[in-house]
Amino acid sequence: MRLENKVAVVTGAMSGLGKKIGERFLEEGAKVIFSDISANGSVAEYGENAKYIKCDVSHSDEVDSLIKEAIKFFGKVDIVVNNAGIGDGQGIADVTNDNWDKVIGVNLSGVMYGMRAAAREMKEGGSIINMSSILGKVGLPGSVSYCAAKGGVVQLTHAGALDLAKRKIRVNAIAPGFIQTKMTEQMLEMKEFKNMIESSTPLGHVGEPLDIANAAVYLASDESKYVTGEIIYVDGGWTAR
Repeated sequence: MRLENKVAVVTGAMSGLGKKIGERFLEEGAKVIFSDISANGSVAEYGENAKYIKCDVSHSDEVDSLIKEAIKFFGKVDIVVNNAGIGDGQGIADVTNDNWDKVIGVNLSGVMYGMRAAAREMKEGGSIINMSSILGKVGLPGSVSYCAAKGGVVQLTHAGALDLAKRKIRVNAIAPGFIQTKMTEQMLEMKEFKNMIESSTPLGHVGEPLDIANAAVYLASDESKYVTGEIIYVDGGWTAR
């Protein structure tokens, strides 16, 4: 049990990557707060070691409350996974202010709020895991807000790791490639797009949420006790090209 006696908070945890991360943490012995924007979330099927808390990560007061409520439930917080995110579909010439503000608010500001809230409450070290993307390193047409936000997450991770190292709080990020989730479902249903992704990925296929969840378990566990400020690319070799 690699996460026994640890308490984790995972945002965006009712679907996709966040849900699989929360499930893997439970399997490894952690107590897990599953958080998402829905007012009707339920994790009763996971038993007493899982709780649901509603949170819109683009609102800093809700993120602060999330961490404090997690401590009320389980007594402490050892791990925070800033996973909540939304997609994009606009290029630089047509991006609207509303699109920019919304994507940056969730995908970048939401990560900062989670890091800050965790840093204020973690008393005896801990692990903060941010969700970036290969698009924080390389561009993609029609995704200007998303690319900007995920690139910002990379730098938040570097700076946060330096700020918090003396307190034994490790800060790392996972940068997924193309993973089969609801967010990518429509794109990957387009045969031409999927063929492009598979031919551009050295391992030749898209990933699955478990690939990301296993990386999160490593970063959350004491196995990575000497790892901080790192961006782990789980992308089938995409960024090695």
